Amino acid sequence: MDKKALLLLFLLPLFMLFTRCTSPPPQSQLHFGILAAQRNLWDEAIFRWKKAVQLEPDSSSAHNNLAVAYEKKGLWEEARKEYEIALELNPKNEYIQTNYERFKQRMEEDDKDEDDENKNKKKKKQ
Repeated sequence: MDKKALLLLFLLPLFMLFTRCTSPPPQSQLHFGILAAQRNLWDEAIFRWKKAVQLEPDSSSAHNNLAVAYEKKGLWEEARKEYEIALELNPKNEYIQTNYERFKQRMEEDDKDEDDENKNKKKKKQ
């Protein structure tokens, strides 16, 4: 191998590092997702937190944040799945526990409201 090729092989990774051609770290995706969520840009937050999960699948924070965003968008099954993954990864995390419990309560209340509405509709038909 000639010296030019060897030099190129050495310099290419440095070039990529300094020009940020590599993937951003998961923490920056988490942070950017938080900024988006604070501005009610839930689609952007979901995009960023999905990236964070891809980069670091064992991040309970990324899964929890993604669950919250899905919940805000009304994507209940996706939210439930992400909460369960987050809890499996970090079962003692109080924030995740609280978020999941709040989510389950909301789902139970919604189910009860739907049942009440259905009962009222049946009464009106009689």
